[in-house]
Amino acid sequence: MMNDLPADYFRRIDETDDELFYDLPRKVVHIDDGAIAAASRLYGELLPPDGVILDLMSAWRTHLPATYQAAKIVGLGMNAEEMRDNPQLSEFVVHNLNKTPRMPFDDGTFDAAICTVSIQYLTDPISIFKDLYRVLRPDGLAVFTFSNRCFPTKAVAIWHEASMEQKAMLVATYFRQAGFADIHAEDRTPSSHRSLFSREGDPLIGVWAYRPASSL
Repeated sequence: MMNDLPADYFRRIDETDDELFYDLPRKVVHIDDGAIAAASRLYGELLPPDGVILDLMSAWRTHLPATYQAAKIVGLGMNAEEMRDNPQLSEFVVHNLNKTPRMPFDDGTFDAAICTVSIQYLTDPISIFKDLYRVLRPDGLAVFTFSNRCFPTKAVAIWHEASMEQKAMLVATYFRQAGFADIHAEDRTPSSHRSLFSREGDPLIGVWAYRPASSL
């Protein structure tokens, strides 16, 4: 068991070193423009003004609104070249969360954290969410957005099996087991992507929660 979740949930088709997989910079976006805009709108609605923000599992684009003013945006990801090319990052650190869930930041460093369409790659999400709790300030916010796009060989088994609704419930479980409170989940798929009988374009779901003001 991984905390209260079976270890089999977090097995992958490709169990080789993640650092080898992400060594080559790709510089691609993984969702379409409508879904990117939906993620940006959600971040703009939720993030505190002038906050110190962690972009978790960062790459060459952060997808914060162009109008959002942060005190600092710190990227944590796997490829230095991609993050160096990210115009919204103030600074970045290369760090493999699957190898070392504890992040190289002091307790209470960040006002908020975001993670865009990457949560499906975490092999020990509860440990990582617990450390995210640690690096957030009391009342700090964490926002995860996801779609149905991924590198299939690196996504964990449960992600392939779950529906979009079940994926949202899974992320909420990560938050709950790590001690977060006030958990929300919303379907932010653009209305232009929906029709009466089908969806066109990429879906976008947001799940967010807060570190309680009185810490555990």
